[in-house]
Amino acid sequence: MSIAQPLVAPRRSLVVRRSTHSPALTLLGALVLVILLTIAPWIVPAQFATTLTNFFILVIMATMWNLLAGYAGMVSIGQQAFVGLGAYATLYFALKGVNPFVTIPLSALVCALLAVPITYLLFRLRGGYFSIATWVVSDTALLIIGTIALLGGGTGRSVPGLQNLSPSETAHFSYLATWFVALIVVTGTYILLRSRMGLVLASIRDNEVAARSAGVNVRAARRTIFIVAAAGCGAAGAVLAISQPFVQPSNEFNLQWAAEMLFVSMIGGLGTIEGPIIGSIIFFALQQTLQQQGVWYLIIVGALAVAIALWLPRGLWGAFRARFHTELLPVGHWVDQPRDD
Repeated sequence: MSIAQPLVAPRRSLVVRRSTHSPALTLLGALVLVILLTIAPWIVPAQFATTLTNFFILVIMATMWNLLAGYAGMVSIGQQAFVGLGAYATLYFALKGVNPFVTIPLSALVCALLAVPITYLLFRLRGGYFSIATWVVSDTALLIIGTIALLGGGTGRSVPGLQNLSPSETAHFSYLATWFVALIVVTGTYILLRSRMGLVLASIRDNEVAARSAGVNVRAARRTIFIVAAAGCGAAGAVLAISQPFVQPSNEFNLQWAAEMLFVSMIGGLGTIEGPIIGSIIFFALQQTLQQQGVWYLIIVGALAVAIALWLPRGLWGAFRARFHTELLPVGHWVDQPRDD
């Protein structure tokens, strides 16, 4: 008489992958998009190219704000400080004879260096206190810049070095500079989030206490991200000063920049690379469509923000990603459940 052997279910392994679609398709689509946007000033009307320039500036700012709030958990309402400092760094270097377009990386570096001592003040605070403190930093920078006569004081000053270019050349070069900065910022953010730092930020975002328990240096990670975001916003300020070559404190340090960064990141989707881009597209579509409607423009934009916050807290792209399990720029991993044969 034989003894029946117990049935052992075959082992099924999970499949872990970066993307739900072929990376070659993403690379091909990105290459086509880069080519089209690079030659855009020569194939689209000048007014549309100007709109694209402003769009890229907002994408740069929103991507940096999303890196701060969506990944590192630092909600700042004072990032316009680095936008203004970047613009005025460009003005200062241009006054000293440096080509304005060459000043863009220099302005980003200046903002990164200034961000280092600022972190030692801000990181003593948490939550809402941190947010208000960033606003105080922005207003302080505004007041200090307004007292410097060389930079035009409170009335502002034009950026020298652009007078030898024709209006069309200035518009084209400004567009290309802004587009390349936006491309570098988005690509750099993507590479950063796919690195070890991306894993650290994900652990901090999901559970800060558990991240600390696992040995993550939360303060150092957040300081690094704050400095990176400052450099990015400084670059945005630099191209803003070039595209709108009259630099004045009330424009460069305007609180509206912080409001727009927050708005487009929230409606697009916090904690995603695609969110700020999609949010910026929606924002500019509303702006171009409703700008003649006066106060109704603000009402509709505000109502949209409230609706997104109530019913789609992950933002439009966050909700789409959760529903269809799709990412254009994947920085995490997807786990496929095993299937029975």
